[in-house]
Amino acid sequence: MKKLFAILMALAMVLSFAACGQEETPNEPGNEGEGEGETAATGSVYWLNFKPESDEALKAIAELYTSKTGVEVKVETAASGTYSETLTAEMDKSNAPTIFVVSPNGVPTWGEYCLDLTGTAIEAELSTDAYNVYDEDGKLVSIGYCYECYGIIVNNALLNEAGHDVSEITNFETLKAVVEDITANKDTLGFSAFTSAGMDGSSSWRFTGHLINLEYVHEYRDDPEAWGNGAYGPATLTGAYMDNFRNLFDLMLENSTTDRKELANGGFDAAAEFAEGKAAFYCNGNWEYQGLLDKGMNAEDLYMIPYYSGIEGEEKAGLNCGTENYWAINGTASEEDIQATMDFLVWLVTDPEASEMAVTTFGVMPYKSAAESTNRFLAQANAYLADGCYNFAWVTNYQPNVDDYRATAVAAINAYNADPTDANWATVVTAFIDGWAVQYALANG
Repeated sequence: MKKLFAILMALAMVLSFAACGQEETPNEPGNEGEGEGETAATGSVYWLNFKPESDEALKAIAELYTSKTGVEVKVETAASGTYSETLTAEMDKSNAPTIFVVSPNGVPTWGEYCLDLTGTAIEAELSTDAYNVYDEDGKLVSIGYCYECYGIIVNNALLNEAGHDVSEITNFETLKAVVEDITANKDTLGFSAFTSAGMDGSSSWRFTGHLINLEYVHEYRDDPEAWGNGAYGPATLTGAYMDNFRNLFDLMLENSTTDRKELANGGFDAAAEFAEGKAAFYCNGNWEYQGLLDKGMNAEDLYMIPYYSGIEGEEKAGLNCGTENYWAINGTASEEDIQATMDFLVWLVTDPEASEMAVTTFGVMPYKSAAESTNRFLAQANAYLADGCYNFAWVTNYQPNVDDYRATAVAAINAYNADPTDANWATVVTAFIDGWAVQYALANG
């Protein structure tokens, strides 16, 4: 039986909700009981936390809320790698969690316990529905509360030295023009366009996991039904965008610090190359941000741009954003506890002090009134969404038998890098496209 995945890859930002001035009845989720004639929630909140590194911060948030409202908020944190087991044990108790994490692959097990969040007050606070999780019947099971992003990291100070600016780059044509101009003048400038693209295990995932995502996302956008409308991955791929993958991949490798024929050997440190000013572009994610600052880079010089590859309409592309962190509300809890939980979550994402505490530990939160992220890359991801750009969701998460699938792709890419002919490119396409069907069949029977 196919493992059901329930991530809905939304393609546009949720429009602002005109919620001001609307009355809420006492028993509707999201009523905070502050208006005249309304009754404050009398229940309590129990949050089973997924992120051990956030335990201290979430307990401080819980204490703050209790001090303001008198509502009890309990936070318990599962040890790393034990969330599923802990959740199973806790849900069997009479005082089960009212907030818990249900990621896409947990929907078959926990979906029936989840309150449908469609039309609720917490859903109305979302700035995008790109991280929503639905079951096969369309029930909104859980919503993302933080996420990560990846794309092409840019050192704008180097672009300025080369006579360009990141604002020039809006599609593949403009990216290619800037990159090739840097290469034409690299001896004078003293730096290359792209960092190395090592194909050893420490680096190849940036291409066999991240870059290939542009193929998957656009296939989904073309034919959501083939992907179960986001409920599960397809048994086969079309390969319709592999030429676009090649466009960007070749641009990176032909304008790099390193000869592509050497990449199979590995041992390159792309992060160091970028931080030391040896290249203006570096493919990676928001998790590199603090490390780049620690290496002496200036925050104001750092930008992240999408994977531009020559696809029509890509001027409205955003970054690759995804998550494994999702809030679900226990629909089997008492009405009072559901109400208290809804009120707490709405407060958490709208109260300036609370949301700043949350963003400090989570990095970013996709909610309209939440505090802004201090991570520039995540803030830039939000800015793309706010500008109506579509999200490159993490469709890579669907890769079947991921290790074997990627290993075959690496072998094909190494052969192509050694001799970048059309014939060798065909083996790369076979590895990614035909290889998907092979591994899907092995994984799903």
